[in-house]
Amino acid sequence: MSDPLKHECGIAFIRLLKPLEYYKKKYGTAFYGVNKMYLMLEKQHNRGQDGAGFASIKLDMQPGQRYISRVRSNQQSPIQDVFKQINNRINEALQKSSDKIEDVNWLKENVPYIGECFLGHIRYGTHGKNGIESVHPFLRQNNWMHRNLIVAGNFNMTNNNVLFNNLIRIGQHPKDNVDTITVMEKIGHFLDREVSKLYKKLKQEGFTKKEASPEIAKRLNLCKILKKASKHWDGGYAMAGMIGHGDAFVLRDPAGIRPAYYYKDDEVVVVASERPAIQTVFNVPVTEVKELPAGNAILIKKDGETSIKEINEPLERKACSFERIYFSRGNDSAIYKERKALGASLAKPILSAIGNDLKNTVFSFIPNTAETSFYGMIESMQDELNQQKLKTLLQLKDSSSEEELTEILSPKIRVEKLAIKDAKLRTFITEGSSRDDLVAHIYDVTYGVVQPKDSLVVIDDSIVRGTTLKKSILKMLDRLNPKKIIIVSSAPQIRYPDCYGIDMANLEGLIAFRATLELLKEDNMYHIVDAIYQKCKAQTELEDSEVVNYVKDIYSRYTPEQINEKIAELLKGDVKAEVKIIFQSIGNLHKACPENLGDWYFTGDYPTDGGNRVVNRAFINFYEGIKERAY
Repeated sequence: MSDPLKHECGIAFIRLLKPLEYYKKKYGTAFYGVNKMYLMLEKQHNRGQDGAGFASIKLDMQPGQRYISRVRSNQQSPIQDVFKQINNRINEALQKSSDKIEDVNWLKENVPYIGECFLGHIRYGTHGKNGIESVHPFLRQNNWMHRNLIVAGNFNMTNNNVLFNNLIRIGQHPKDNVDTITVMEKIGHFLDREVSKLYKKLKQEGFTKKEASPEIAKRLNLCKILKKASKHWDGGYAMAGMIGHGDAFVLRDPAGIRPAYYYKDDEVVVVASERPAIQTVFNVPVTEVKELPAGNAILIKKDGETSIKEINEPLERKACSFERIYFSRGNDSAIYKERKALGASLAKPILSAIGNDLKNTVFSFIPNTAETSFYGMIESMQDELNQQKLKTLLQLKDSSSEEELTEILSPKIRVEKLAIKDAKLRTFITEGSSRDDLVAHIYDVTYGVVQPKDSLVVIDDSIVRGTTLKKSILKMLDRLNPKKIIIVSSAPQIRYPDCYGIDMANLEGLIAFRATLELLKEDNMYHIVDAIYQKCKAQTELEDSEVVNYVKDIYSRYTPEQINEKIAELLKGDVKAEVKIIFQSIGNLHKACPENLGDWYFTGDYPTDGGNRVVNRAFINFYEGIKERAY
């Protein structure tokens, strides 16, 4: 992706189902769980670089022995920093009693992080601050083992103010008004209530206070707690949690917006945001890694009993299509095929833009997430070239010479690596003109492979703001002196903000929105903007279920092609070559990614009621010049 767009967060959960001695004997180390968690986070590193966290729970520890450990980091390389801290703590303990390294029971009792339950998180700060206090997992502490709660998630809630006020109404005093706190406190509130009810019931049954504790662990109903806690959540989420005595869960939102995959055998239960992370780390086939159904939770009891339970009634499936286009790593077999299909589906508009002149066209991609779509595009171009060759051959006479046949058959699709990102370059000057000059050099280009009669076709996975295209890529490509530059996006026009975990919170930052406003101005129709503002304002007191996305009216007067042309005009600047922008169609997006039809950032069709309120709020903020998030 050319525009710097923050990813969403990633989660990793591991529960060991055997005694630690088992892993020591089979795998040669009692640190099996810690090692696997490190790999799980690194294999999902693409999802977060603002922070990382790790928490572990030891089962069946005696009172007075530490059974919960947590470490977090917001350093430049947070995963490495987290496990450096863990390694240092482990080494400190082992240096005092190096002769105990083979004693698994001693290790569990004396060395931190050697446990059976592990929860990891990698974070991009799409909402809230990036200080260490904002890094997951979050810990809600209590002297009762059953009331200790550790939570981490990949999520954003659209109705956090409602959830916050609900907590105040029941008598709580949250320390911050962010969804990470409100969600954890909501779960914690119903966890406390359930533990209290069980304690009273057990007393009535004749259990002593001490005898009640292990019985609470057996009877605690995670399904009931999660149903009550998540009843009013509106957002996209994959929420993971561990309770002090060893119960654990991962809950997915009813529309399946945020991803979650799991694997279970007789040794482990594993949950992650991406399927290949589980496949690679545990060396299991793709068929063994299952997708957690929307609205369901995977529940793991202290004794290892694992079940999948429906917590909230599933809505129409709207799994995030941006996962397939960009966020998830492309080594998932299905995602790889889908990204190729996205590139292939752009063949017709590309051919039209170059006038079917494949001989004088150079194809390339913007590194590095567009590479797979590039392969699909090139395969389609090769098919078209083969058809052109066949058509010419069929028109030849029998007397054609070998030279004529060679000339017909020899042309190939011209593929070059033109745009090269300089990873070492940092725009350290914030002053406008100086910074713009530095930004222009973020990408280098390959000289000597483009002729003045050539067109350049360069594919990107998506175009959000267009800033890097305008200030860097187009200028650098123009130095090659081509006839035409065609930028192709494997995703459709991004027209609306996201409110479920992606860092696209403001309308005015989107190039498609800005282009449409320019068209309205040119056609003396900008009064439509005023009318939409009034409609949005009129809905501010309505219930979310009654709110309509009136921002759609902005785009209704123009075809995608008209908006494409205006985007090209806005991005061209002083580039000498002709510039054309081609976007994916919504129909072809759905054909390429049939199981991930969440497309609200393209269509404005939000999968939850809160989405419409957020997009209208974003429009009000734009109109009133308010520089803040709409959720």
